[in-house]
Amino acid sequence: MKRLALLFLFSIIVAFPMCSLEQPRIVVEETETPIADTIPPTIDDYGFPDTMFASAEKVRFVIDTFCLTVPSELSDYENVYDNSKGIFMFRGDPSRNPNFYGRLHGDSINIKVDWVFKTEKDTFHTAHGVWYGGTGWTGQPVYVRWPDSLLQRFRSSSDSITEHLHEQEIIVASLCGKLYFIDFQSGLPSRKCVDAKNVLKGTPSLNPSLNGQLYVGHGVQKQAPFGNMVFDLFSHATVHSFGRDREAWRSWNAFDSSPAIMGGFLFRPSENGTLYKYYVADGNYTLHSTLRYSMSKFNRSPGIESSMAICKNYGYLTDNDGNVLCVNLNTLKPVWRYWNHDDTDASPLVDVEDGVPFVYTGCEVDRQGSSGKSYFVKLNGLTGELVWEDTIACNRRQLGEKILDGGMYASPLLGAFDCEGLIFSNFCVSKEDTLGYLVAFDKRNGRIVYRTKTKHYCWSSPVAFYNDDNEMFVFTADVGGNVYLIKGKTGEIVASKKVGHIFESSPIIVDDKIILGSRGNKIYKISLQ
Repeated sequence: MKRLALLFLFSIIVAFPMCSLEQPRIVVEETETPIADTIPPTIDDYGFPDTMFASAEKVRFVIDTFCLTVPSELSDYENVYDNSKGIFMFRGDPSRNPNFYGRLHGDSINIKVDWVFKTEKDTFHTAHGVWYGGTGWTGQPVYVRWPDSLLQRFRSSSDSITEHLHEQEIIVASLCGKLYFIDFQSGLPSRKCVDAKNVLKGTPSLNPSLNGQLYVGHGVQKQAPFGNMVFDLFSHATVHSFGRDREAWRSWNAFDSSPAIMGGFLFRPSENGTLYKYYVADGNYTLHSTLRYSMSKFNRSPGIESSMAICKNYGYLTDNDGNVLCVNLNTLKPVWRYWNHDDTDASPLVDVEDGVPFVYTGCEVDRQGSSGKSYFVKLNGLTGELVWEDTIACNRRQLGEKILDGGMYASPLLGAFDCEGLIFSNFCVSKEDTLGYLVAFDKRNGRIVYRTKTKHYCWSSPVAFYNDDNEMFVFTADVGGNVYLIKGKTGEIVASKKVGHIFESSPIIVDDKIILGSRGNKIYKISLQ
């Protein structure tokens, strides 16, 4: 009945003007939500419970609601990316559990470069150095397979389209501050590039309705405005932007996180310590509400560089202070909080087992000092309870003037078929004799099954291939420009090759081909033959 009432209310209010930031806002500083001590006995088919666990009591938070004419509840919990003809966001899915993979045929594997696309190199000196071009962390390309009807609309709507725009298109956000559009088959420009004015580090995301809107976040400031933007591929223009937020509890306004749509809302975490919830309708964006949180009485907010993982109405955030925070996306209220020891930039992965979501995440070695441990954990996604943890000893490393933190920057990869029950991730160890490992863990108990040594450390997230016998192979890349194909069951490196320069970015797999960007100015299409 509650849901029917909300639908009825919504049918009435759509006739009224959209909400505005000029309207009075509702501020929630504390909640009357009852504290839960145990797992709820049942899970509603319409979503997870509106509750708060004792672990979240220490979270200082403020929820600002700007829009009174739109119900705060998500319209549904459908994964609108499920049937997408492409890879529209970081890891391809709001759960950050990659829904793309490749197929291997035959026993002999040859790594071959099909084409190389070159971006510009930007030598502008920002407050955080020179960033040049290509892609950095997380830097994953976006891929879309356009229907003929939209291709015709693109060609008639803008003179920025080239003769190389075809069904399969790659979109890359570059460190040089520009968006690039590449024909998947030929590696030639499919559209004119777009100057986003600031360094782009994260992974953009594409609206799954195929309305042509691309969500882009700035990573390092060169000029104002510095924040995020919505770019329209039909008009080849920015249709929405959001600059510095004066209400934020942290001043750094970067948006490395790859946003996601769920239940009619767009969710955008920021390094300014804020989670933004936008109501999306007919290609328009209205700021509905914000969550600002802190563990400090001084409201010093941790920044969010990772991409939020989502399962139904629960969102899972990791931040610079090592917090793993579960948020009820209907209300933006914290559900539980787990502290995982250190700065966490890697995006968590959520996986559902017997109706219960479980969250996998790992931290860096940053605040621990020059040496410490990366804590890789499995958490109950309903309660925040620790299921297991394992640790990898890691060190910080100085390269020239830069200090590189050790630990885990990659997002994990779940095993399947002969690797069912395993989960993989890359770790930056940075010892004298070893720079990195791909580590396989047992999902049930966290036990390390094996470690495969890489020539350099890896920030890039692993992806999967399967052969004709459904044996799993893990593909990954390191910052030395090497790529690896590793047998998932044993950790044996079956093929490797130095392909490029610095691979920090995460790859995608399209039609058994790999698209992977590097720092410098190159984007690669790679075949495994």
